[in-house]
Amino acid sequence: MNTQEIARLVLGLRAAGWSDKKINDFILYIETGEEQYKPKPDSEEKAE
Repeated sequence: MNTQEIARLVLGLRAAGWSDKKINDFILYIETGEEQYKPKPDSEEKAE
């Protein structure tokens, strides 16, 4: 992905209501594959 595509991704996720932390964790998951950053369903996040 180039920087323009990444910017569009971030803006799209913000428009969808994602927090900056959730966006950052998702990008880290894509880059690293580390499970700690893997997105969780909304129902699991609210239970924590």
